[in-house]
Order: sequence, then C-alpha cells, then structure tokens
Amino acid sequence: MTYKLIIFFGFFAMVFSANCQKYSDHYYQRKNQFEATPDTEDEIIFLGNSITEGGDWGAMFPNKNVLNRGISGDVTAGILNRLSEVTSSQPTKIFLLIGTNDLARGKTESYVIDHVTSILLEIKNESETTKVFLQSILPVNPAVGDKFSGHKKNQELIVSVNWELKALSKKMNVAFIDLHKKFRNSKGALKPKYTADGLHLNIKGYRKWKKIVAPYIK
Repeated sequence: MTYKLIIFFGFFAMVFSANCQKYSDHYYQRKNQFEATPDTEDEIIFLGNSITEGGDWGAMFPNKNVLNRGISGDVTAGILNRLSEVTSSQPTKIFLLIGTNDLARGKTESYVIDHVTSILLEIKNESETTKVFLQSILPVNPAVGDKFSGHKKNQELIVSVNWELKALSKKMNVAFIDLHKKFRNSKGALKPKYTADGLHLNIKGYRKWKKIVAPYIK
C-alpha cells in the first residue's frame, strides 16, 4: 500500500469515526474524566445535564463527598451509556435530573419516561443500597433571553412529563423532589431571578437548589 493510500484511509477512518460519534466531544471528555477518577466511599452524586454540571456541588456541601456527574447537552440515553461509572462506587445517594434536552430534540413523553425507568432499574440492579432522588425537570421561561427556543417552547410538555415522573417515582419506590414547583412563578415559568437565559440557572438559582436538596443530603 502506497503512502498516499495510507493517508487516504487514515483520513477516511477519522471522518467515519467523527460521523459515527453519537454524543458531543464534551460528553466523551467528561465521561473519560469520570472513568479515570478512582471510586471513593460514601459518594453522593448529582447526575444530569448542563444544569447539573453548572453547580459547584462539592463547594456547596463541603462536609460531604458530593460529586458532580453532569454533562452539558446530555440526554437520557447518554446517562444510560455512562451509568456503569456512576454505580461502580456504590454511591450512598444519587440525585437525578434529566429530560429537558430529550424534549428539545423532539423525543416524546413516553420516550423520556421509558428511559428514566431504565436508568432507575439499572441503578437498583447495580447498586441496590443507593438511595435515588428523582428530581422534576425544571421550568423554562421563553420571555428571558433569545437562545434555547427549542427548550423553552416545551413549558406544557415539561409539566406533563413531571406528572409522569412523579407517578414513576411512586411506582418504583424512589424519592421525588419537585424542583419545578419551587422554581416557577404564577404563570408556570422559571422565575427570572433564577436565570439569565430562561433555561439555565444563575447563582441565585443554585443557592435555591441547594436549599431544596440540603435536607436530603444531611
């Protein structure tokens, strides 16, 4: 095989690999980082997407072994794809928040519920002593910011999915934390004081979240 052919096939392999990559580069960078980190005892894990990733959970709960396993852009299938790393330490608690990115990508309510069910079942099967806290999807606010329109159009759908998540938590005997109720205004939208773009939380938002989950951490 000539040198030019070797270069061609090498380039083709790289393009093929990039096109077949299911998730973002950031997803795989974070996933690899998590997998390279040794397991520790009594881990409390916050698991989710960018909203979870944006929280400095270790600093918020300095006297606990709290770990951030959020990945920006993550979806329910992405959680399933990396869940073995989460359960390998047999964590004492997992706080799960996922689903808004699925809905923004056009996934149905039943799709989200089915995948969250699979996540909960795998946690129970792989780490049966772990206490799981299923958190509702946060509200959004279309009136704040000019980005993430695909997410912020799903106000009513998020409410509907949250009802199903609450029913699922009861069915599977896991705790349910209704973040939506705590963060919404009278119109059902994310309170502007907690966000700069209508989707993600600001510092005040994370302080509010910390206050909500603190009793379950302690």
